[in-house]
Amino acid sequence: MLIKQLSVFLEDRSGRLTQLTRILAENDVNITALSVAETADYGMVRMVVGRPERAKAALEVAGFTVGLTDVVCVKMPDRPGSLHQILQILTTAQINVDYMYAFSNSNVALAVIRSTDISRVAGVLQQHQLELLSESDLYQL
Repeated sequence: MLIKQLSVFLEDRSGRLTQLTRILAENDVNITALSVAETADYGMVRMVVGRPERAKAALEVAGFTVGLTDVVCVKMPDRPGSLHQILQILTTAQINVDYMYAFSNSNVALAVIRSTDISRVAGVLQQHQLELLSESDLYQL
C-alpha cells in the first residue's frame, strides 16, 4: 500500500516552519509524521498528513514549493531489532532505501520508507507478511 508524503522546501529563515504549521492548522490538516532536514541554504520538510491534496494546495497558495511523493509505512513491534529485520529484508532484495523516518505509537513502531522503486518495496514487505499501513490508517493516528 502506497501513501502520499508531502515534501516542502523551506527557506533557511526564522519562523518559516511555524508558518507552514499554521497554514496546515488553519486548513484542518493533521500532521501524523514529520521529518526536517537542513542544508546550508534551505530545509526539507517531509511529512505524512491527513488530507495531503488539501495541504499541498494551501501551502502552494502561500508560496511554498511542495511535492507529493509515494512512500510506504510499515508497522513493526517497538523493540530492539525490528527495524533491522525490515532493512535486512530490503537489503536481501537489493532494494536501496533513499530515506526514511520512524516513530512510535502505543508499543508499535512505524517507519516511513522512500525508495526509487516504491512499488517493489511494498511488494517485498508484503511477501514477508509485514503490515503496511494505508492512508486511512495513518490519517486516523
